[in-house]
Amino acid sequence: MNDTVARPAHYATGGMEVIDVLRLKLPPAQFEGCLRANVLKYLFRYDLKGEPLADLRKAATYLSWLKEFVETGTITVIKEG
Repeated sequence: MNDTVARPAHYATGGMEVIDVLRLKLPPAQFEGCLRANVLKYLFRYDLKGEPLADLRKAATYLSWLKEFVETGTITVIKEG
């Protein structure tokens, strides 16, 4: 099953998710900023693209990851089985 919010198939090229590459390659402050920016991006445009609930779910996913990152210094991303 393809999770189009947390794990869209088109984001997993070459066996790694984009979010995983960012987490591994960016310094912690930059990764945190990336998560924060994505929360804001999806909140600002959720009602402009025709599928408001999808963008609100994306904002919630990034906010959950941001909260976890601030609390623990990492994020847990569940891969599709």
